[in-house]
Amino acid sequence: MAQLEYFCQKDGKKLRFGYTTGSCAAAASKAAARMLLTGQRTDKVELMTPKGILLTLPVEEITAGEGFVSCAVRKDSGDDPDVTNGILIFSRAEFSSGELPAGAYSPEEGVFIDGGKGVGRVTRPGLECPVGSAAINRVPREMIAAAVREARRESGSSAGILVTISATEGERLARKTFNPRLGILGGISILGTSGIVEPMSEAALVDTIRVEVRQLAAAGRKLLTVTPGNYGEDFMKNVLRTDLEGAVKCSNFVGDTLDMAGEYGFERVLLVGHIGKFVKLAAGIMNTHSRYADGRMEIMAVHAVLCGADRALAARIMDCITTDDALDILEEGGFLAETLSSILKKIDFHLKARSRGEYQAEAVIFSNKRGLLGMTPGAAELLEEWKRGSEGASGKTGGQGPGEA
Repeated sequence: MAQLEYFCQKDGKKLRFGYTTGSCAAAASKAAARMLLTGQRTDKVELMTPKGILLTLPVEEITAGEGFVSCAVRKDSGDDPDVTNGILIFSRAEFSSGELPAGAYSPEEGVFIDGGKGVGRVTRPGLECPVGSAAINRVPREMIAAAVREARRESGSSAGILVTISATEGERLARKTFNPRLGILGGISILGTSGIVEPMSEAALVDTIRVEVRQLAAAGRKLLTVTPGNYGEDFMKNVLRTDLEGAVKCSNFVGDTLDMAGEYGFERVLLVGHIGKFVKLAAGIMNTHSRYADGRMEIMAVHAVLCGADRALAARIMDCITTDDALDILEEGGFLAETLSSILKKIDFHLKARSRGEYQAEAVIFSNKRGLLGMTPGAAELLEEWKRGSEGASGKTGGQGPGEA
């Protein structure tokens, strides 16, 4: 296994980066396509990742036959190991002719991508990959296509190439992941947006949030606006039309961030988040990472029943993959508005319980598909205060920064 010599410091420890299953699949595809087109053995391959880090990876398990070459690259998760650490990701490159496998991707002319043994198949809608296709996400597909394209250019060939990605241990390992629950059957997913696995510790993330909260408190702000991540930021900017200056990203650590608000003397906290995360607050789940708790569909189904939905509708919600799917079912059954109102009441209850009366905590929930879904009772007032403050902070009105006393 090639070890990536890139490191970061987390919690006083030096931690090593790794590379994703997507990088392994792309590197193996580049090597297999090169050997198929040139007939020359390749024992090592270079791959530039989307993060800008160049990988040099050894090629293993090389097998060649009439019109095909198969090889593998071994996954290395660095110091952030997961269930796929150390497994071989295979790529079989062959000349394409005749009818292609059902569900094969063709990201560009003459390049076709499919999944083989140990790579899951998507059986339910709502995921990045369409139903019936291999669970190879968009960025890995693009990386594989680019790798094959480079091999074709090097060889001067325009031959059509079918690449099949497989993982011999994938079916066994997939049982330790969320794939079966998501409707991805038969194996693992080929993942990665940067091509690199960067080790992260929860303590380091919480410390980073604490620094931001402390700095805002030191600046005299009394209103703290919090969003989990990019979805919330995009919603605030594009839908709520508010400046993002001074908003804190809390990742999954909603409860810790609320506790910090009390610790540093904030008087008001406005949470803005996607329903996929914030519906969990209705059950008092304050760390929204799926590793600790999911419960999204259970929460939505229970509140639907409380609003008069029958068992059949609740069962349909329980079978959903995404909260958007569940919202569609609620709307179809005529229970959308009531159920969202019920959920927001419970979110309000748990925010008050967590704040213990030390500060006002309110929430805004949205979905990417439907936009604004609702607010807790005092959220609109805090949102207007934030807008006034952000305009002042941007120099638009000459007033004070957000929430300053």
